[in-house]
Amino acid sequence: MNITFSVDERVAEQARTAASAMGKSLNQAVRDYLEQLAGSEQRASELRAFAESALNTPGRLSGWKFDREEANRRA
Repeated sequence: MNITFSVDERVAEQARTAASAMGKSLNQAVRDYLEQLAGSEQRASELRAFAESALNTPGRLSGWKFDREEANRRA
């Protein structure tokens, strides 16, 4: 897909210089950023689903805390 957008010429030149320092064209740097941005949204969605699943899973500790003395008590 081709995307056209407007940006200040000074910003474009500075971005082109920064991309060049990374060994990339400005086009490649923008493409990489968009791929990263799209992936981060998917990861955020997956993390939300995991958190919801974890909170709704039985077997929660219900306030129980580890007690070293109890764990080391001999029968």
